[in-house]
Amino acid sequence: MGNDSGSDSGVDDGIHDIASVIKEFADQPIWYGGQRHPGEAPAIAVRNPANEDVLSDLASASTEQVDAALAAARDAQYAWNRSGPSARSTLLHDMAKVLRDNAEVLAEVVMAESGKTWEMSHADVEVGAVMLDLNAEWALRIEGEILPSDTPTEEITIRREPLGVVVAICPWNWALTIACRKIGPALVTGNTVVVKPSEVPPLSTVLAMKLWHENLEIPPGVLNLVTGGGEVGKALVTNPISAMVSFTGHRDTGKRIMETASGTLTRVALELGSKAPAIVLKDADLDKAVPTLVQSRFWCAGEFCNATERILVERPIVDEFIKRYTAAVSELKVGDPRENPDFGPLANGAHYEKVDGAVQKARSEGATVATGGGRPEGADFEKGYWYAPTVITDVTEDMSIMRDETFGPVVPVLAVDSAEHAIEIANSSRYGLAAYLWTSSYASAMTVSRDLEVGEVFINRGSGEALHAHHGGHKESGYGGEDGKHGMVKYTQLKVVYHNW
Repeated sequence: MGNDSGSDSGVDDGIHDIASVIKEFADQPIWYGGQRHPGEAPAIAVRNPANEDVLSDLASASTEQVDAALAAARDAQYAWNRSGPSARSTLLHDMAKVLRDNAEVLAEVVMAESGKTWEMSHADVEVGAVMLDLNAEWALRIEGEILPSDTPTEEITIRREPLGVVVAICPWNWALTIACRKIGPALVTGNTVVVKPSEVPPLSTVLAMKLWHENLEIPPGVLNLVTGGGEVGKALVTNPISAMVSFTGHRDTGKRIMETASGTLTRVALELGSKAPAIVLKDADLDKAVPTLVQSRFWCAGEFCNATERILVERPIVDEFIKRYTAAVSELKVGDPRENPDFGPLANGAHYEKVDGAVQKARSEGATVATGGGRPEGADFEKGYWYAPTVITDVTEDMSIMRDETFGPVVPVLAVDSAEHAIEIANSSRYGLAAYLWTSSYASAMTVSRDLEVGEVFINRGSGEALHAHHGGHKESGYGGEDGKHGMVKYTQLKVVYHNW
C-alpha cells in the first residue's frame, strides 16, 4: 500500500500528493477484462531511489490471474482486429492525449520511483505519448501486396494480419516510454496486449493503465496489465495463449525467454544489452566531441540502452581528450531530482551494487579512476543509490570494464592505434546495439560505419534516435527490433490468399 503522507514517501508534494495518488491504485494494480483487480500474490516493495523509503508495497499477480489476463486478451482479440484501422488509430491517439493531459502527476510518479530528474521524468511521459501517436499513423498504412498469377482468372494477394495476444515485458529504465513502444505497434496491428512492468519501478505504468481505462472506452480485454517478478514473467511466456513476447531487459533473461518460448514456438522480440563504443579519430573536433560524449554517457545516469559504454581514442589525441573529458565530467552535478541536476540516483540498490562492483573490479585489475568512483560526499548522499560520474583510464581491452555492460555513470577511455584498431576492439564485444564515431573525414565515416557490427551508428552527434526509424541490435544485443515500419511489422504475420474466379 502507499504511504499515508508525502513526507513518509520522501517526495515533496509538489503539485500532487504523490503518496495519496499511489495509494489510489496500489491496492488494485492489475487490469484484465476491463476491470481492476487486487493482487493475489505477495507484494513487492517499491522504493524511492533518492532515499530508499518505501513508496508502495505493490501486490503481485498470481499465476491464475496471469492466465485470466491472457484469456481475456484472447477472447477480445477477434473483435478488436475487426474494429477497423481507423478505430485503432483513434484509440492510440486518445491514449497519447490522456498521457499529456496527466503529464504532471505521471512525471511526479516517474521521478519518485526511478530517480530521474524532473526534465527526464516529463520526457518519459512525452516520449511515451509520441510512441503512441506515431504508431497510430500506421493504421491506414499497413501494406499488402498483389502478385501476378499464371492463371488468367486468379489474383494472388499477401496480407499482414495480427499475431493474436502480445505479451509486453518491460524494463525498469524508461518504464512508461518502453511500455508505449510495445503497446502501440501491438494494438495498431490488431493484437491485444498483456503488459508486465518491471517490479522495480512499476508505478507509472500502473497509473497510466488506470488513467487510460478510466478516461477512454477501451474494449474489455484489449489492454491488460499484471504486476510481479520472475514468476509472473515465466507464467506469461509459458502460456500457449501468448503469440508473441516482446521483452526489453538483461541479456541472460532474454536468453531464458527465448529458450522457454521455443517450447510453444512463441515468437519473441528481444532488446537486450549493449556495450556501445565511441570511436574518436585524430581528426575529430574535440570542442564538439567532448561535451557530446559527456551527454551520451551521463545523460539519465547512463541508464539507457544505447549510452556510450567505452571510448576509443586515437593515440595522438588521447591525452588531450582525457584531460578535457575528465574536467567536463568532474563538473557534472548529481543531486535531488526535483532540482534538475545533471542526473539523480541510480534506479535501485541492486544496480548500485553492480555499478560499484564494476568500478572496484577495474581498480583491482590495474585501471585508474580519474574522477568519481563511488558515492558522492555529503550528508545528502548518505541514503539512496547515488553514484558519482566516473571516468576510468589506464585500461586494457581485456578488462571487464571494457567488455561487460555497466549501464551507469561510468566510462573507460582506451587509446587505439588507428581506425582499424578501434573497429577491431569495438567488434570484439558480444553486443552490437549502437556505436558512436567522431571524425572530420567523410571517407572515414563511411568505412567505419560500414564495418561496425551494430544496429545503430551515430556520427558526429550524441544519443537520441529518430522514433520513426528503427531501434535494434546485432549479435547478443537482441533479436527483432522496434520502432518505425520495420518494428511495427514484427507484430504481424503474412497470409497469402489465392482468388480464382
